[in-house]
Amino acid sequence: MNTLVLYAWFPIVVYLFTRFPPQRALITSFVVAWLFLPLAAFKLPSIPVEYNKMSATCLAILFATCLYNVDRFKLFRFHWFDLPITVWCLCPFAASMTNGLGAYDGLSSTIGQIMAWGVPYFLGRIYLNSFSGLRQLAIGIFWGGLLYIPLCLFEAATRVNLHGLIYRFTAGAADLRYGGYRPSIFLQNGLVLGTWMMFATLMGVVLWRTKTIKHIRNVPISWVMGILVTTFILVRATGAAFLLVAALIIFIAAQRYGASFLMWILAGGLFVYLYLGVIGEFPGQEIIDFLAKFIDPDRLQSLGFRFMNEELLSGKARERILFGWGGFGRNQLYKEGGYAITITDSLWIIAFGQNGLVGLISVFTTLLLPVLGFWFFYPPASWSHPNIVITAAITVGLAMYALDCVLNAFPNSIFTLAGGGLTGVLLNRQLQGSPARQPLLRQVR
Repeated sequence: MNTLVLYAWFPIVVYLFTRFPPQRALITSFVVAWLFLPLAAFKLPSIPVEYNKMSATCLAILFATCLYNVDRFKLFRFHWFDLPITVWCLCPFAASMTNGLGAYDGLSSTIGQIMAWGVPYFLGRIYLNSFSGLRQLAIGIFWGGLLYIPLCLFEAATRVNLHGLIYRFTAGAADLRYGGYRPSIFLQNGLVLGTWMMFATLMGVVLWRTKTIKHIRNVPISWVMGILVTTFILVRATGAAFLLVAALIIFIAAQRYGASFLMWILAGGLFVYLYLGVIGEFPGQEIIDFLAKFIDPDRLQSLGFRFMNEELLSGKARERILFGWGGFGRNQLYKEGGYAITITDSLWIIAFGQNGLVGLISVFTTLLLPVLGFWFFYPPASWSHPNIVITAAITVGLAMYALDCVLNAFPNSIFTLAGGGLTGVLLNRQLQGSPARQPLLRQVR
């Protein structure tokens, strides 16, 4: 059944491009695939790439673009802003070759990286390279959150996993938090769901405050937001709740008071964290000892275990510091008998271990360069139009996703799609050589 669903999704996406405007078809395809398709994957015959819900979506959109909208490809002009994603996509090949794993392994891993990261970024560059396009993306993400409200409430009340009920297999064990069931719906686990609902709630807040959406089926948006926030709380994702609060503080401080320094502090803090982790000087034990004064030490065990793992894995990664160890678990530490004694929880340590310093720098530059570029070229003083405010909220959401990648490792192609669109907006501004507000007025039209 799962194979049939994934194969059937390809013509469905192509059909969407015959029925709807390209941007709407693109956003609908990504959001529906991410939220509702099965977590299954398999290899295509004679093609070294994993066929899953997001690669099926990307391949179908590329095919539909070739059929119905081939002029979109002409909108892409390579710029140095595109260098980080290019390096990140090529890192697996360099890692395979420098570790003697062979060209085939390098090519296979590179194609997988391109499908997971490069193609969504590229599609964002050519389809969502305007403020109006990113506004549509924000609306699509918000609607995705609304569609998940009854499903989250159902799982929280019944403790029945919908993915297991419909697709006959579950991605992980039941997740209990704070005396209740943490839903996951059709996503990998409750952490992924929490991050998604965080982004959807953030988009809902900005769409509400800018009056972009006033009613949903004749229901006032304020009531809808109350239901969405309540559902987000019931998801029981503490980390995602922290990200939402931080995002709202950064966004409100910038919009109301013109204070952009919080975003730059966040970015600086991320780079300091990564730097200390790379050189092996992160004060993990000191942090645990400090938090133990305020928090039950038993609840800090998982955090301490994470810091210990990352310290060990960072030491292993420094042995191949430039391009990393490549795949096949070579970045892990093992005891006698071949049993792994480490666990890779976060994207940063995975990137550092498998693709080295080059991979680590390129992936986080890919995530943060569009964000910081927007805040540099469009400071809060230039947020005079609702569409630019919505785009600013997307940048804050992307920054929160980058922060989440320091703690977890759950790639989400929709964030990469948004990053590509943001890069396109910044490059359009540079090509036009005009003040911040002038290209906005052109693109809104």
